Amino acid sequence: MQADILTLSSMGCHALSVVTAITIQDTMGVEDMLPIDAEWVADQARCVLEDVPVAVFKIGLLGSVEAVAAIAEVVSDYPDIPLVLDPILASGRGDQLVSEDLISAMRELLIPQTTLITPNSLEVRRLAQDDDADEDDNPDLGECARRILALGCEYVLITGTHENTPQVINTLYEQQGVVRTDSWQRLAGTYHGSGCTLASAVAATIANGLAIPEAVRDAQEYTWQTLKYAYRTGMGQLVPDRLFWAREEEREDEQAR
Repeated sequence: MQADILTLSSMGCHALSVVTAITIQDTMGVEDMLPIDAEWVADQARCVLEDVPVAVFKIGLLGSVEAVAAIAEVVSDYPDIPLVLDPILASGRGDQLVSEDLISAMRELLIPQTTLITPNSLEVRRLAQDDDADEDDNPDLGECARRILALGCEYVLITGTHENTPQVINTLYEQQGVVRTDSWQRLAGTYHGSGCTLASAVAATIANGLAIPEAVRDAQEYTWQTLKYAYRTGMGQLVPDRLFWAREEEREDEQAR
């Protein structure tokens, strides 16, 4: 939630938050999670949506199957508002945050309403596994994207941070195939909330009026900069600096001295 709000605010948007779950976490990982009652999730959303015009939905941690159903029902009433889905399946440390039932609910209820889904390569492989698939089924990333698109979403952005490649390669797919592929310098270290930052940055660029391909490109640039200037707050992962641009002048002055 903090990553979403900081990113959206940094990019000129006003975030309207709906809490789906409360976590016990630090920079090292997630210790536990308490899902919010699904009726409360829906009531939070309805209250905001009846008051304020909304430019884009960004969905992250879902909490429970019941919350997925409630969220899907709410967003179905706003089919013209773009929906960015960040399928948070595990923490950066690997703590599992969803059940197989929740993944099934996401596939059936939310992905068909999604404009853009932003899984990393580990997440997309898990999302692409059909319940009836053979145990040896191991599709490549392109096939994973095709399977997700077949569920009804418009675009899939697969991030390659977890792949064994010299550079990080992120690929945007639509029904017709690859829309764009972007390569980024692989930075050292691990980051707390990098996926949330990217998905929120895409939502912000969409809200600011860009088409999906351009929104994805600008959001990647913003996110890479937040990682480049990431800082350490605790004993675990680095925290992306979502306000890096506010400190650029200060850094330039220091370099000039």
